[in-house]
Amino acid sequence: MHGLGQEEAERRLKEYGLNELPEKQGVSLLVLVLRQFKSWLVFMLIIAALISAIAGEAVDTWVIIVVVFINAAIGFSQEYRAEKAIASLRKLIVKVAKVWRDGKLMSIPAAQLVPGDVLVLEEGDSIAADARLLEAKNLRTVESSLTGESLPVAKTIAPQPLDLPLADQKCMVWKGTLVAGGYAKAMVTATGTNTAIGDISNILGQVKERRTNFMKKTDVLGKQMSVIALASAGMIFFVGYFWRGFEVQEILLTSIAALVAAVPEGLPAVISIVLAIGAHRMAKRNAVIKEFTATEALGAVSAILTDKTGTLTQNSLTVRKVFIPSLPEFSVSGEGWLPVGNFMQEGTMVSVQDKPALEKLLNIALVSNNAGVRHNEKTDSYELVGDPTEGALLVLGKKGGRQPENYQALKLDDLPFDSEVKLRATLLRNSEQNELHVTGAPEVILARSTHMLTAKGEQKLDEAERVHIQQKIQEWSSGAMRVIGLAYKKQQADKIDASKLNELVLAGIVGMIDPPRPDARAAVKKCRKAGIRVIMVTGDHANTAFAIAKATGIIEKEGSDDIRVLTEQQLLRLSKEEFDLAIDNVSVFARLTPKMKLQIANRLQAKGHLIAMTGDGVNDAPALKQADVGISMGIMGTDVARDSSDVVLADDNFATIVNAVEEGRIVFTNARQTSFFLVTTNMAESSTLLLSIALGLPLPLTATQILWLNLVTDGVTVMALATEPGHTDIMRNQPPLKEEKILNREILPFLLINIALMTGLSLATFFYYIEDSIEKARTGVFIVMAFTQLFNVFNLRSVHLSAFSIGFWSNRNINWAVSISVLLLILVTEVHALAAIFHFRSLHIRDFLLLFLLSSSVLWAAELYKWMKAIKKKENEFSKR
Repeated sequence: MHGLGQEEAERRLKEYGLNELPEKQGVSLLVLVLRQFKSWLVFMLIIAALISAIAGEAVDTWVIIVVVFINAAIGFSQEYRAEKAIASLRKLIVKVAKVWRDGKLMSIPAAQLVPGDVLVLEEGDSIAADARLLEAKNLRTVESSLTGESLPVAKTIAPQPLDLPLADQKCMVWKGTLVAGGYAKAMVTATGTNTAIGDISNILGQVKERRTNFMKKTDVLGKQMSVIALASAGMIFFVGYFWRGFEVQEILLTSIAALVAAVPEGLPAVISIVLAIGAHRMAKRNAVIKEFTATEALGAVSAILTDKTGTLTQNSLTVRKVFIPSLPEFSVSGEGWLPVGNFMQEGTMVSVQDKPALEKLLNIALVSNNAGVRHNEKTDSYELVGDPTEGALLVLGKKGGRQPENYQALKLDDLPFDSEVKLRATLLRNSEQNELHVTGAPEVILARSTHMLTAKGEQKLDEAERVHIQQKIQEWSSGAMRVIGLAYKKQQADKIDASKLNELVLAGIVGMIDPPRPDARAAVKKCRKAGIRVIMVTGDHANTAFAIAKATGIIEKEGSDDIRVLTEQQLLRLSKEEFDLAIDNVSVFARLTPKMKLQIANRLQAKGHLIAMTGDGVNDAPALKQADVGISMGIMGTDVARDSSDVVLADDNFATIVNAVEEGRIVFTNARQTSFFLVTTNMAESSTLLLSIALGLPLPLTATQILWLNLVTDGVTVMALATEPGHTDIMRNQPPLKEEKILNREILPFLLINIALMTGLSLATFFYYIEDSIEKARTGVFIVMAFTQLFNVFNLRSVHLSAFSIGFWSNRNINWAVSISVLLLILVTEVHALAAIFHFRSLHIRDFLLLFLLSSSVLWAAELYKWMKAIKKKENEFSKR
């Protein structure tokens, strides 16, 4: 083997460039800071601060400025997350490659590989470029992170059609994948961004950053509040200047107060706090939130696109069935690589020691492999070292009480798995005759066997039994099981002769599968109950995908006329209308490339779905980034998948998604209820100001007093309201519509009742005390506004359920917040130094208690409204029966 000459290699390096992926520039800190001011609410606050400064109101100006920068600081601290998806792709790439150049085998930096270089690949190597195989001996590669194939892929040098899916191109090896076993020479066909993994990098770069659905909703809310604020200030200026004849400066200050009153200064911070609390709760349930707005978006998803390998399944082969001729079938318990399990026969647990034929099969499974299983003390889990199929056989042997250490000294020779003859063999020393243990493809082992092991010993393998075993192989294979045959024979030689692997004694067959996660079926069922469609999108084979979909409940019913699974090749033949119809009616898609996963995600979004995408491989990254919520696996997942996602599952459990969706719905409810709370107060303040001006009264509250109500009284309690837990089985409800606004018509009657009461009580109080002094009147209005806000906190713990049914003491955070707010209210109105700053006048304790009782009418009115609404709902439900 000569390989390229050095001069030619250098020429090609100039032509094709370095074998590297371009590194994407991260978002600068300045851009992140400026993003925090892209809000209608923030714009309104800045305008209010400027007008206050022009009018010489220094206190108001600085308070507003501080509020703006506090909100910006909170937003900045939560959004600071670098875009590292392409950088993570680079981490998968090896630094050194073995190549032939100028007739010499040498190691060169992987970045200097060029098309035409001849790679040398051995077990354990990472593959540095896409390449066409020239020579291959028992070569198997691990491509699960790239294609979704859960098992090592046997490679061949035989030519294949160019239009085959990437996962089926057996004569090719791919950059970023691993050599599981064997040896090969391969000619490099593509480097850098021209490779399969480079193509994914290009796709990732083309997926545009979008504002999340929750950001859009808060933008709408900001615009709504901005319109209300400007309209309120404009109406007050118009009425005061043109109708009531106020001086320009006086009415301008009043208009500023109205603007301040109408803008909920704490809303951006409160929404951030709601999201942060939701993220904290999700983290406790093993869902780590990277993008805070994903907490709400999870609660609104209507479709989940899930990968199969490592997401719905455990990503570990497990032997489930054992068949020995003449004996009833054995079932094997246990999960993953944990070497603990029981053997069952016809529903009864059996002892391996009582079944000599089973003991023999387990010995073969244990000895005839080179895999290992080790215990990771940090994670308290078992990890595979080597080939997954051999690992599953090793664990099977250990479950039967066998230990590989007892046989190591007896090994004379070993023949690794040969993809051409589809078997492997191990030779053991024996006192009388050496014994050859063979495992491999069941049809190959069966064809090479002349005898079989039964409960009565070795017997001639007749045609009837051969047909019976073939039927069993077909039955298990159709259920997506990987079937392995096990056999043995006696021989005198101390070496394995590959040409004499015949006249075997068939010990039996075993069926193994990458099993579904134990909670996956229940999780899928909960998703369906919650109105969420679960769709499997995988790179694995169609029959495997179908079997797992049935086991997890993604496919519920059998229908002879229905298409249950579609592959990419089938999807590519469909028109746009047929494609849309397919994704509406089929829930399992197999043998997909990253581009097709992305196309399915795009079409579902175009049809109005808010989608979540789960996955763990490199091939999942583009769709993870495109999805409204990308969910990656924390343990099995690749760096690329994790960095492209918004949520990382710390336990890799699909069931955790359901918990996260539940918390997401609570987040949306809390975001809505805290927004209602702030909006109610601000609109009541605005209407009070407007009516007082229209009636020719002095300003009932100053801008500074309004800021205290908005930031202190509201601020303390609204943070507690953000911690409210869910009160009903929220997963029985359909997901909120993608276009559903935070402020909607449903809450309008509730808002009007509260605003009318708060405004009416405030004006009545103002009229009552105005004869004494303007300071005393404003103090009375301030106390009424504060107490009605505090009672409204209990109203808005739920817009549907009575505060009495929820329980006044069921959220201690609210109890503490209300107590602190009352204490602060007393201090600011009664302590002389503070009262002087805010221009308050002390009220008698009798007046204070009277205003407290009058303010409680907000609670009773809301309770009456909820009761009437519940009665009407029951009547409607009864009439539908």
